[in-house]
Amino acid sequence: MAKRYELTNVQWARIAALLPGKAGDPGRTAADNRLFVNSVLWVLRSGAHCHDLPMRYGKWKSVHTRFSRWANKGVWERVFKALIDDPNNEYLMLDTTLVRAHQQAATGKGGTRTRLWGVRGGLTTKIHMLADALGRPLRFILTGGQAHDIVTAAALLDGMKGGAVIDKAYDSNDLRRIIADADMLAVIPSKRSRKVPIPHDIVLYKTRNRIERCFNKLKHFRRFATRFDRRAGHFLAFTHLAAAMLWMR
Repeated sequence: MAKRYELTNVQWARIAALLPGKAGDPGRTAADNRLFVNSVLWVLRSGAHCHDLPMRYGKWKSVHTRFSRWANKGVWERVFKALIDDPNNEYLMLDTTLVRAHQQAATGKGGTRTRLWGVRGGLTTKIHMLADALGRPLRFILTGGQAHDIVTAAALLDGMKGGAVIDKAYDSNDLRRIIADADMLAVIPSKRSRKVPIPHDIVLYKTRNRIERCFNKLKHFRRFATRFDRRAGHFLAFTHLAAAMLWMR
């Protein structure tokens, strides 16, 4: 039986072949991949520092170094994308959540500005997410906390089809034009400042709470709910692993 925070046998069977360092792969065969992924999941769920890893997972420094190497190589993102199984793209949803950075994410060698995005806006990070019609995560983009929600919308929707169910914060003529050019249906309430409101499907818009519930599920992973990492790539790697776990439920 899997311990709390660890992969079940079914979950391990889904990702084992996606990980590097297997017997037969080029280069050196890695140490126990399952034990390593479980150690990263322990950090992701608990929010604890790698220094506090239980002894059963091995040396914390080795775990941290390997996690960083996989993050730099895009392993965690590839695992997440490979697990996206039969997404319901009849319509898509966009939303953002603001995550506060822990003090340790703003200190250390390199300084606050280079570690926290090189932008102004305080100790916050904004996570922009694209989800399918069932509220399951498909894509992520991270920005500084002061960035407007709309700045990543075009990139998140790039190459997608169907409807786009989006909050009124995204209501702009430019984004509506991008959505129309992609032959997508815009389901966006009009801002009060719009002189002539544009009708939208009210019933369909009510389903947007699914992406909000997805963010709530992701925030059960404490390394997602609060940013402890100075390096953006590490925080994004934890984000992709948390999203992968949702797809394996």
